[in-house]
Amino acid sequence: MVAPPDPPSLTPLFQEPEPPEPVRSADPGRARPPAGDLAFSPPSGSSDPAADGHPGAPASGLPHPVASDTVSPGVSGTSQPAASGASAALVLVIVDGANVVGSVPDGWWRDRAGAAVRLRDSLAAVPAAGLPDVPAPVEVVLVVEGKARDIPQDPGGVRVERAPGSGDDKIVDLVRDTAATRRTIVVTADRGLRERVTALGAEVRGPSVVPR
Repeated sequence: MVAPPDPPSLTPLFQEPEPPEPVRSADPGRARPPAGDLAFSPPSGSSDPAADGHPGAPASGLPHPVASDTVSPGVSGTSQPAASGASAALVLVIVDGANVVGSVPDGWWRDRAGAAVRLRDSLAAVPAAGLPDVPAPVEVVLVVEGKARDIPQDPGGVRVERAPGSGDDKIVDLVRDTAATRRTIVVTADRGLRERVTALGAEVRGPSVVPR
């Protein structure tokens, strides 16, 4: 009698692989979880700002980006310091006292200081009124020289600048200091002075634009 053949193998064609061994960390007692199970946690010793009640803090604990134009105290930046006074934003009107006084033949040569005082007092209305083509408010500086150099300051708002020598040179110095950062207008009929100050960036007006 012939023996029957052996039955086919019952071993399944597919076997589920055994789970991998966990990766061991430096701490032999702690296994590192698989990559898919990693989650963000704040560094040791810190807390999540959102959990601490800081408004607007992202839930992840990461800080908000800082605006590029923000400079923190103690950190150098490109922002410029604030102006020292409100007058820095005003148009600067520099009046050539000797030239404006001399534009009216009213006997000024008999009392140069008195004529300069009258001009100073007439200019007191300009800061609040402006010039015909320049709206108020403006800052007004009266440059005086020679015998008119010692007139007192005006309590009404016109600043008197006393030239130690040439009034033209004093005006040029003032323009050089201001024209690069604020609009500057020189009131004079002196052609040579006009050329010097316009070369530095100032505008010019004739004596008739101010009260005399």
